[in-house]
Amino acid sequence: MNGASREALAAARERLDALTDNTSVDAGSLAAELAGVTTLLDREVSLRRVLTDPAQAGEAKAELAQRLLGGQVSGTTADLVAGLVRSRWSQSRDLTDALEQLANLADLTAAQQRNALDNVEDELFRFGRIVSSNTELRAALTNRAAKVSAKGELVSSLLGGRADATTERLVTRLVTAPRGRSLEAGLESLSKLAADRRDRMVAVVTSAAPLSEPQKQRLGAALAKLYGRTMHLNLDVDPEVLGGIRVQVGDEVINGSIADRIEDAGRRVAG
Repeated sequence: MNGASREALAAARERLDALTDNTSVDAGSLAAELAGVTTLLDREVSLRRVLTDPAQAGEAKAELAQRLLGGQVSGTTADLVAGLVRSRWSQSRDLTDALEQLANLADLTAAQQRNALDNVEDELFRFGRIVSSNTELRAALTNRAAKVSAKGELVSSLLGGRADATTERLVTRLVTAPRGRSLEAGLESLSKLAADRRDRMVAVVTSAAPLSEPQKQRLGAALAKLYGRTMHLNLDVDPEVLGGIRVQVGDEVINGSIADRIEDAGRRVAG
């Protein structure tokens, strides 16, 4: 993607991260609905062109998307799609490419929430190696004359019960809707998304009062050094924390004052 499309996708990925950081949002269901919208816009080219028409007001396009999707998908999905069509896209196809990527990211996030992301990444890699070494299997999976249902059944026979459900869903979508890509390119793209997602950690930070920008930057930097990964801070305010701070990263919980914990993190890094 270039120019406006790259910026629109980056903003959409930030919105997706904010949504999936909320434990009340089912990332797996969100992924399935986004994949369904991708299929719809791939099929309805004229609709996709209307939703990406730079001559139309962004709010008007968002309202159209909401009307079309209302009752068909969750409000969360409809709002996310509406935000996408408000943005400017360099070309019409970029919108569906972005939707597909968001669907895959949501599925990978669901796997991460189950502590299964490493397995999914490994399974995608191994599946790619198997396909590249078996010309008959590759031909069957990429046969344009084969029915979509037959390809889906083949993937199920290969991965069902043997791989994580997320891996099976991702590979099934890729095989049944390659969208002009080679199987190898699609698997490589999925593996990269999984690796990118694995390098991102989320810290749930609860403080007695809103943190200042310098405090957020100091805490984020200290946690990133401590855990060795990019850290996203999900901030919450609870007066009962009594002037201190509570930080949860995965299953690990850190309690204490802001100053003490940042200094402690610095000492642990230095040591």
